Amino acid sequence: MRVLLVGSPSRRARVRSQLSSASIEVVGEFPSLAAAQAADLDVDGIVVAPDESRAGGEDEFEEPLTPREIQVLELLAEGLPNKAIAERLSISDQTVKFHVSSISGKLGAANRTDAVRRAVRRGLITL
Repeated sequence: MRVLLVGSPSRRARVRSQLSSASIEVVGEFPSLAAAQAADLDVDGIVVAPDESRAGGEDEFEEPLTPREIQVLELLAEGLPNKAIAERLSISDQTVKFHVSSISGKLGAANRTDAVRRAVRRGLITL
């Protein structure tokens, strides 16, 4: 799996040391999610290095969001319904439903609004 690593240099170093698996390749490192997305690299996911002071509780998550999931999440944050998201991304309504479900599961969110709230708190998206 090819991923981008986002966070402060010390947080990225800590996560990089934990990603010793041969199946995970860090393709690039960036100080912010916006910078990682602007790089437009071909990757399978983005790993946001957690802030140690906020470790535990609802802000912990294991699996990174894919670039497509982040796109869907940004459109969710705009308040768009599934059909409008599907049209913007040229995918089916069912695919959008799948992505929303996957995002909610990865973030531990109860619904769409909660997913957006959690993503904003983690710095995955900005409003």
